[in-house]
Amino acid sequence: MDSGALVRLSRRLSYILRHDPGSVGITLDPQGWVAVDDLLAALGTGVSRADLDAVVDGNDKRRYAIRSGPGGRDEIRASQGHSVPVDLGLEEVPPPPVLFHGTSAAAVPSIRARGLERGGRHHVHLSPDLTTAEVVGRRRRGPVAVLTVDAAAMAAAGYPFYRSANGVWLTDHVPPEYLRPSP
Repeated sequence: MDSGALVRLSRRLSYILRHDPGSVGITLDPQGWVAVDDLLAALGTGVSRADLDAVVDGNDKRRYAIRSGPGGRDEIRASQGHSVPVDLGLEEVPPPPVLFHGTSAAAVPSIRARGLERGGRHHVHLSPDLTTAEVVGRRRRGPVAVLTVDAAAMAAAGYPFYRSANGVWLTDHVPPEYLRPSP
């Protein structure tokens, strides 16, 4: 597969494994895993195991994880960002003092009023550094805004934080009082 086809496959996998596994006739287990062989069969003959491995290994955001499952069958899942019910087995961990959230500048007034909400996902996604947050913000249309989250104050107030396998920080909600513009 050429690089464009791999990008399209990655987007398709993201949709299937995070939002609609039934669209290709597969079912995720309670932790979000599905057998690689079952996924490949559902995707059809145009996708090989080598293509799948290239997407998993080449994804700089490490969106997917592969493990050896029951009976030695390889399984795959999305690391976070699900809108379908899954239990990723995340454990609460203390966050760094500050985290960052990249978004569009147009969304900032709403965020300042209501805070960061998870919407249809399980958690709000936060970045560990300003550069990553800027990259995330560029996925939105228009000028980018990066907000700084006072994660230390949130944790002290009892808000739980989790870190996904690919280093994305997760929490349920960031109230507006813990947000400020990034430098």
